Order: sequence, then structure tokens, then C-alpha cells
Amino acid sequence: MSGDDDDRQSELARQHKERQRQRAAEQSSKARRNTFIGAGVAVAVVAGGIFAVTTLVNNNAPGTPAAAESSASASPTEEPITALPTPTKTGPVTCQYKRDTSDVPMKYVGMPGKKPNLKLSKMTVTTNHGDIVIEVDPQLTPCSVNSMAFLAKKGFYDNTKCHRLVTPEVSGLYLLQCGDPKAKADGENPTDGQGTAGYTFLDEAAGAIPYGRGVVFLTQPADAAGQNSSQFAISLSDENTQIDPVYSVLGMVTSGLEIIDKVAKDGVIVNDDDITGDGGSTAPKTPIIIKKVKLS
Repeated sequence: MSGDDDDRQSELARQHKERQRQRAAEQSSKARRNTFIGAGVAVAVVAGGIFAVTTLVNNNAPGTPAAAESSASASPTEEPITALPTPTKTGPVTCQYKRDTSDVPMKYVGMPGKKPNLKLSKMTVTTNHGDIVIEVDPQLTPCSVNSMAFLAKKGFYDNTKCHRLVTPEVSGLYLLQCGDPKAKADGENPTDGQGTAGYTFLDEAAGAIPYGRGVVFLTQPADAAGQNSSQFAISLSDENTQIDPVYSVLGMVTSGLEIIDKVAKDGVIVNDDDITGDGGSTAPKTPIIIKKVKLS
């Protein structure tokens, strides 16, 4: 083989290696976004916020997930002890929504109107296991409730799967996360948790109350405030009050928490990439499928 051929083969090999590096970097970038959206509040584990949970309630080494017997999940039927705060009266509200141009799975059904309905008070999430009823307060979070009402009316959540269920023994958290329209909820799909409604909006009442059992809050990339979209989480433990107060409060569950607790007893499909922060999500072994969402 001539020297020119050798040089060409070397150059082709170098280009191939460079393309592989770029693809790996792109996948890594997507995985990081998935960690913050799909894993939602689990980013606090990496940042140290939830280490308080694992070290205060467990004698394991720092960072080791708390055992189930040390967590609030030991008494899953306990009623929420928190309540929505009293909102401060303000003038007319105008909501602003912005198209999401990021490269993530999304289902775009349009954008909500700018004028929220301030008379809504209840959000009913009908699942294949029964209804989860959530008290909402558009006086407190008008644009969040407005977005949820819009998506519900458009059938955005119909027949979607709650893609993430984590328990204390897995991650130190106990919560259910839903709202990714493209999620497979199989514990394997690497893009579960990335999905959006194709638009974002700013934070409201972020950390207005601790994220104790029954609190419902919006999830977003923790490194990018004001990126709320369609995903939300339901807290199933008072130990989640250790979560950094950076997520917008949507409401409080008034009935139906026992539905999730029962499913949690069936176990979860652990996704190691979820736990390490590299993408994907740990899913419930027994699927939780949202049939319909209605606000009234």
C-alpha cells in the first residue's frame, strides 16, 4: 500500500473517531437534560440537597438511598399534613408562554391563552386505577393552572403513562412523575422524561410550601429556571420536604394517594441511568396510565 493510501486510511479513521465522539457528546447532552426533567427533583441527590434525607434517616454511607423502613413510605396511608398557602391578591394576570425549540420529544397541541380562568379549583386525573383529585388555586399559580387546563381540554394527557416512580430505597425520594407525552414507562427507554408540550412558561409559587406528601409540583430542568411545561410530580412522602424549593407548586392531592401507594408496593423497574443521572427513568412495574385529565 502506498504512503498516500496509508495517509487516506488514517484520515478516514480519524474522521470516523471524531464523528463517534460528537455523537457521544450529543447523547450525553440529551441525557443530562433528561436527568433534570425526567429525573426531576433527583438532581438534588447529585447536588447534595437530598443527602440530608439519606444521612438523617439512615446510617448508611453518604449518598446511599434511605431504606424503606426509615422513610414515610412505611406508613403510606398517612394523610398530607400540608395545605396550599393563602395567595396574595394581585391585579389582572397575563400569562406568557414560549415555544420550546429544544431537541426533545414533544407533543404540540398549541399554546394556552394569556387570560387564565381564576374560578378553577379542582383537577381530576383519571387513571386505570381510579381517580386522583387535586386541589388547585389559580389565584396562587394562575399560569400553571391555565396551562394544565388547556392541555387537559386538548386531550394532551389522554392515554399517557406516568413514566417515573421512585421509592426511598431506590433514590432517597418517594414520588410519581407524569406528563411526558412520549414516555414508554418501561424502565428502559432513554428518552423517558424528556418530553414536553412544545412550550415553556415561568415559575410560580416555587417552594411556596415544602414538597411534603400530597403536594403536586411542576418539574423542569433544575439548571434552567422558567422551563415549566407539561410534566408534574406528586410527592408521596414528607421527607421530600428536603427538596430544594425551586419547583412551582401546582396543588394538593385531596384523594387518591392510596392508588399510587398500592402500585408502589408492586415494585419498580430500576433504571440505573436514572439513579446515576445519565438518562431514562425508573418506572412502576404496574403501569399507571392517565386516561383523562379534567379541571373544574
